[in-house]
Amino acid sequence: NTEISYSLPNGSIKKTNYSQTLTRIKKLANALLGLDIKVGDKIGTMAWSNLRHFELYYAVSGIGSVCHTINPRLFQEQIIFIINDAQDKLLFIDLDFIEIINQISIKLKSVEKVIFLCSKNEIPKNLNIKQEVLCYEEMLESVNKLEIWPDFPENTASSLCYTSGTTGNPKGVLYAHRSTIIHTLAAANPDALNLSSKDVVMPIAPMFHANAWGIPYVATMVGAKLVFPGRHLDGKSIYNLLETEKVTFTAAVPTIWLMLFEYLEKNKKKISYLKSCAIGGSACPRFMIENFSEKYGVEVIHAWGMTETSPLGTVNKPLLKHLKLSKKEKFDLATKQGRPIFGVDIKITDDEGKKLPHDGKSFGNLWVKGPWICSGYLNISDSKTHQADGWFLTGDVATIDADGYMQITDRAKDVIKSGGEWISTIEIENIAVSHSKVLEAAVVGVLHKKWDERPLLLIVATEKVSKEEIFAYLKDKIAKWWMPDDILFIKGLPHTATGKIKKVNLKEQYRDYLLNKS
Repeated sequence: NTEISYSLPNGSIKKTNYSQTLTRIKKLANALLGLDIKVGDKIGTMAWSNLRHFELYYAVSGIGSVCHTINPRLFQEQIIFIINDAQDKLLFIDLDFIEIINQISIKLKSVEKVIFLCSKNEIPKNLNIKQEVLCYEEMLESVNKLEIWPDFPENTASSLCYTSGTTGNPKGVLYAHRSTIIHTLAAANPDALNLSSKDVVMPIAPMFHANAWGIPYVATMVGAKLVFPGRHLDGKSIYNLLETEKVTFTAAVPTIWLMLFEYLEKNKKKISYLKSCAIGGSACPRFMIENFSEKYGVEVIHAWGMTETSPLGTVNKPLLKHLKLSKKEKFDLATKQGRPIFGVDIKITDDEGKKLPHDGKSFGNLWVKGPWICSGYLNISDSKTHQADGWFLTGDVATIDADGYMQITDRAKDVIKSGGEWISTIEIENIAVSHSKVLEAAVVGVLHKKWDERPLLLIVATEKVSKEEIFAYLKDKIAKWWMPDDILFIKGLPHTATGKIKKVNLKEQYRDYLLNKS
């Protein structure tokens, strides 16, 4: 009878419980079997964090097929690539993404049916979709619930997430039932997310982003009340849900909390029930940890992970000896991404693969290993980041101290992280230099008050060209949120001896460009 609350597109909140939701999940599972879905078939979802998406998580995986969550924020060519690479058989879509499916439908090779997550009277007219279109609620009404779940090996794939494709195409990461269960058990522990049946849990990290960091599984395992925020993630909407639903635990990227802080400050509001929030996706700023603690009495759980780690790798929880630290020292510690949770091993090496000391000062390439760390990518046989003994090269550069606390110091590549989402500099550069008036281009991440980092495009032109012309050229070739915040025309770019652009110099030179501009 534990409650599940979910926010509708119009902002209103509806309520159900686990028992009623299980009935719907069993009906959905039976409907999928009726559509001839078999063990191993990939089922795509493009949806917000809502009840129907939650039902899909369990119904799809429960019959042995694979729940493939698709990030709708990627640009269209990537979405098309992902669906075709996964060979999705069905596609479940929220109404908000009609425009996307209308535009890409013709290019989807394996999709047989598109199911809209709505009731029959909400099905839109004038659709431009080549596949058969079905209605989610109609599917559920037309079947009885599944009586007995099918049996299959524990190593059967349960879900599929793709990386953001920061360099080249996105890469698929398959999660097994076994690895997901072990990850769920570890994530609930006191030294990890510390969740129990007494909690009210709201996963703000989207359900298409590394399975909402595994939180829907953890909350269900412990029997906590679940709150799904839907599409509205502005400060006011988040605050209203935190208060009305008495949320005790949540998780999101730092950008969400900046919007919440702004709302709280403007409206002189306090947080009544929230006890802790996990912050990941990008490094949590120290002021955010202090603000949550000092002003609102909320413990920040600084965490690190990635799609390839299911996603939890490390969580920052203090040891007994740290309780004696001064307030300043405690905040110093809290800025680190934390210790590996039970089951995970981490190490740092130099570029030659030599292991570096855990002294908190030496920084090197971060490697990770464990029962829920991926051993390879879907449809890629020659991954250079996976070793036969289970170690995975993360692409992060980090330090590890004597107590095992890890801190990310940089990305090994020049990828930009904006509001917790990756932006590829190389991809933007390659498009820019294909313009007839552009000789060279470099994209660097510069500091931004709201989004942590934003791209700045530097161009060496062959002849006079305007910013507007370049922006127009980039439009429709990259995702809107990848669009550089500004374009600067310069005489020349610095190069290394091998002819590569010296990004380090440019990053340092333009680091505060947007901050000073505002």
